[in-house]
Amino acid sequence: MKNLIFFFCLLQSLHGFGQIKETQAIDSIFSELNKPNVPGCALGIIKDGNLIYTKGYGMADLEHQIPNSINTLFDIGSNAKQFTAACIVLLVQKGKLNLDNKLSDFFPEFPSYANKITIRHLLNHTSGIRDYLTLQFLKSPGENKSYTDSEIMELLVNQKELNFQPGDKNLYSNSGYWLLGQIVNKITGMDLAAFAKKEIFEPLGMNSTDFQRNYSQIAKKMAYGYAPNGSGGFTISMPTNNEIGAGGIFTSIEDLKKWDEAFYQSKILNEDFWSIMLNKCVLNSGDTLGYACGLTISNYKGLNTKSHGGEIAGYHSEMMCFPDQRVTIILLANRLDVDPTGMCYKVADVLLKDQFKVQKNTSQNSELTRKDLESKYSLEQMSGTYAIQNGVNLQINRQDDSLHVNQTWNNISYKIGRTIGNTFQNPGFPNITFSFTNLQNGHSNLLLIYQEGRNHEWKRIEDRQLVQIKPEEYVGKYYCKELDVIYELTVMNDKLYALAGKMGPVELSAVDSDQFSYQGFAKVRFKRNDKLISGFELDMDRVLNLKFEKMK
Repeated sequence: MKNLIFFFCLLQSLHGFGQIKETQAIDSIFSELNKPNVPGCALGIIKDGNLIYTKGYGMADLEHQIPNSINTLFDIGSNAKQFTAACIVLLVQKGKLNLDNKLSDFFPEFPSYANKITIRHLLNHTSGIRDYLTLQFLKSPGENKSYTDSEIMELLVNQKELNFQPGDKNLYSNSGYWLLGQIVNKITGMDLAAFAKKEIFEPLGMNSTDFQRNYSQIAKKMAYGYAPNGSGGFTISMPTNNEIGAGGIFTSIEDLKKWDEAFYQSKILNEDFWSIMLNKCVLNSGDTLGYACGLTISNYKGLNTKSHGGEIAGYHSEMMCFPDQRVTIILLANRLDVDPTGMCYKVADVLLKDQFKVQKNTSQNSELTRKDLESKYSLEQMSGTYAIQNGVNLQINRQDDSLHVNQTWNNISYKIGRTIGNTFQNPGFPNITFSFTNLQNGHSNLLLIYQEGRNHEWKRIEDRQLVQIKPEEYVGKYYCKELDVIYELTVMNDKLYALAGKMGPVELSAVDSDQFSYQGFAKVRFKRNDKLISGFELDMDRVLNLKFEKMK
C-alpha cells in the first residue's frame, strides 16, 4: 500500500506540469534515487517562467514513507547566501546602506583591520575574515556544539589577524554572510529572518520559505537529511547550528520558481537591484572573478550561467540558471552522497544540447591552447605528482586512454578525459578543466586547474625521500590565544599525533622540514627560536596562519 501511495504521488507531481519529450532521458539521470526506500531529491525545470517539468525522486521521510515533491521543504545550505545578499542590496536601494561602508561602522569592537573591510568585501568573499565554522571546529574539535550569535561574534572579534589583506584574494567565508545578517539587524532593528520575510518572501509569494533558527522544530512537508550508514541503509543527518545569514533557509521547488521569475520581471526587485546583485568581484590587482552577491557568474559549453550550490549535513542543493535561454534547473536533495551540480549539468546536456556553442578554451589562455594543439603530450608525459602547496598533492597516472586523479588529502579519485589539446575534464564536473603545460625534460611541469573563473597553478614535484624528523622534538602543549584552546602533541609508535577537545589522536605526516599535514586538510608549520620549537602556525580550510605558542 505504501508503494502504491508513493507511485500515486509521483504521478500527481509529474502530470501537474505535463510531459516533455526528454522525460525518459532526464529520469535516467536520477534512476538510483527513484526508489521508495531511499532518500533522494526534488527536481524542477523552468522555461520562460513556467515549470515545464518537476518530479520527486525518493523519500522525504523514510520512517513515514513520504515522497519528495514540488512542495517538499529542503535546507538549501549556502544557496541562502543570495537571499542574504538581496536583503543588503535592498537596503542599498533604500539609501540606508552603502557598499563601501566599513565593517567598523557597525562593529567598532573588531580589531583595526575592520577599518579596511567593506560591505562589498563581505559580499564577494574578499574580506580575509576567517571562517567561523572552521574556527568553531578548531576551538571545540569533536563536538557538535551550537553557537549563539553572541558567541560567534566573540569568536570573530578575538581574531587578531586576517587570512589576507581585504581585496587581495577571494576565499569563501561563511563569516562574511553571517556578519551581513547582523548588519541587517543593526540597520533595521529587525532580525534577518523577519526582514527577508517582509521584504522578499511575502511580496514574491514565497509563502513556504523562511530562515530556520531551530532545527529541532518539526515543520510540515519538511524533508529530513540523510547520510549512508555504510551498510546499505541511511541515518538521519541534520544540521546542529542555528545561526542564519550564511545559510539556514528552508524552501521548495515551487517557491524557488517564484524567485527565478523575479529575475526577469518583478516590481519588487527591479533592474537596478539585479545589476548590483550580478556585479562581479574585482580584486585589488584588477582581476575580475566569477563571484557576485551570493551567485557564481560563469558559462557552460558557451552558454552564460548564474548559479550557486549549497550543502549542510544531509542536504544538498543547486540552482542553475541559463538566463539567455530563460531556462533554470533546480535540484534540492536530502541525502549526503548526491552531487546536485553534476546532475544539473547532465539535465542541461539533455535540454540544451542543440544550443551549446563551440566551447571556448576554459583555461583563458589561447596561446597555451594553440601550442598544445600543435603538439599533444602523451599521457605518460602528464603523469606525476602536482602540488599547489606543501602537503596538498594530486597524483595523476595513466589509466587506459584517460588519466586517473587521486586527491591525496581526502583520497578521492576520478578519471579525466582529453577534450582539446592537453586539456582534460571530469564528465561529472564539466565546469572544471585540467590543462597541462610547460613541457620540460619529457614531462609537463605545470598543471592549470580552471575553476570558478580562475586558474589555479599546481607544480610538478619530484618523488623524493622526506626529511628525517625527530617526532619527540615537537612534543608538548600549544596554546592559541585567539581561540583560547590548548592542543597537545604526543608521540605514539614513533609518529606524531595531535589531541584536542573530544577529538581522538590525529596523526600528523611530515611533508618538509618542520612542516606537517593532516590528510592535506590541515597544514602545520613549526617555528623555532634558537633551534628550539617555539610554536606553530595552522592552516585549515578557510582559516590561515592561526598561531599557537608552545607552553613552558
